[in-house]
Amino acid sequence: MAKTKRLVFLALLVAVAAALHVVESRLPVPVPVPGVKLGLTNIISLLTIIMLGWRDAVYVTVARVLLGSLFGGSLFGPAFVMSMGGAMASIFIMSYAANTYGKVFSPVGVSVLGAATHNIAQVILAAMLVNSPGLLWYLPYLLLFAVPTGLCTGLAANYFLAKIPVKHGLTCKDTD
Repeated sequence: MAKTKRLVFLALLVAVAAALHVVESRLPVPVPVPGVKLGLTNIISLLTIIMLGWRDAVYVTVARVLLGSLFGGSLFGPAFVMSMGGAMASIFIMSYAANTYGKVFSPVGVSVLGAATHNIAQVILAAMLVNSPGLLWYLPYLLLFAVPTGLCTGLAANYFLAKIPVKHGLTCKDTD
């Protein structure tokens, strides 16, 4: 993929991910469990990992969290720390699973792993921020919701992957 085309594609991914970040923060919680979200930005993260690789996924994720937190009013606060920590942990686990076990895990399986990792990292960070290891009791409840949310975002990523014109060079695996 040409350098300019790749850069424009990355910018579009960041823009969509930041918009989803802000929109999702404004949506009402679908269940009465604090901290449960659909994880819509995980769709963009997963697409970036599969199409462009883990390095670009890190760039898109950092930019998305920075922009989304800036527009959402939580830049450099506790919510930002938890969002960035969960997102980065999720990116690394999803990248590892997709690259190492890509024949075992479909994008849906990778997405469920990413959702679970995101929740684990956020609960650990929350416990550290408030200096209360007792918050870890909350983790099983969040992990229970990681499966359906990861499933939904993985299915959405699968849908978009089927629609993306790969023949036009939108995969960047060949750019290294």
